[in-house]
Amino acid sequence: MTVHHGRVTGDVRVGTSGWVYPPWRGEFYPKGLARKRELEYLSRRVNSVEINGSFYALQRPTSFQRWHDDTPDDFVFAVKAPRFVTHMKRLRDIDSPLANFFASGLLALGPKLGPVLWQLPENFTYEPRVLADFFDRLPRTTAAAAALAGDHDERLEGRAWTKTDADRPVRHAMEVRNPAFAVPEFVDLLREKEVALVVADTAGKWPHLDDVTADFVYLRLHGDKELYASGYAPDALDAWATKIRTWRSGKNVRSEHVVGKPAPYRKTGRDVYAYFDNDMKVKAPGDAIGLMGRL
Repeated sequence: MTVHHGRVTGDVRVGTSGWVYPPWRGEFYPKGLARKRELEYLSRRVNSVEINGSFYALQRPTSFQRWHDDTPDDFVFAVKAPRFVTHMKRLRDIDSPLANFFASGLLALGPKLGPVLWQLPENFTYEPRVLADFFDRLPRTTAAAAALAGDHDERLEGRAWTKTDADRPVRHAMEVRNPAFAVPEFVDLLREKEVALVVADTAGKWPHLDDVTADFVYLRLHGDKELYASGYAPDALDAWATKIRTWRSGKNVRSEHVVGKPAPYRKTGRDVYAYFDNDMKVKAPGDAIGLMGRL
């Protein structure tokens, strides 16, 4: 929470989706910079980053500890949840996979742990009962996450992290890629379960929804003209900065991308997390720095 000229607003976090990209070397990262120092370099120019490797495979506690130590004290990580849960298990029969994910080291980030991102595949349609059951299984505090982590299976024996240094809230956000989700009922379900609907800019390929469903807003900017590739022009960054200022003040944006009822005004403001995923042509870090400068 931040106070600006007597007004209370949420905090804003801006960064990139991941940081390990060979094309960035010698372009964004200085030539000769050791690979193990790339996160350190990026974290001095943005104030958050999305951990993407966790989507493809369970990471190790030693990795989360290293990432924690490589970044400034006020840095925050979002963590992308495993595709094994979202794409392969499709949110069903997931007790062990959930426990394994939370035992893999997230809690080693301590106060730097930000939202957990759940991305559904394009062929996953709106299934309210499956979604409601899934949301009810998610830990909402680090103490609950540590308890869940204790139920990990034998695959994590000897490499599990099942403790927390303090009890803090754990936030969750969901990114959808099927037009069946663009209905008021889904917005209502997310609000009931206090899960943020990801605002996804995908060059028109997947649904773009601006509905606010939680006490924070989560943006993923994949490219407005060419998916994963195109950079954002100054006027596009200006437009996103305007939206973010509105959300952080606790209000709703006026947009053709809203399908549900307006969210109640939040007088303490809302935190906003924005991540650029247009990484193919080394646009993401520059766009993130450009958006931060506007905010």
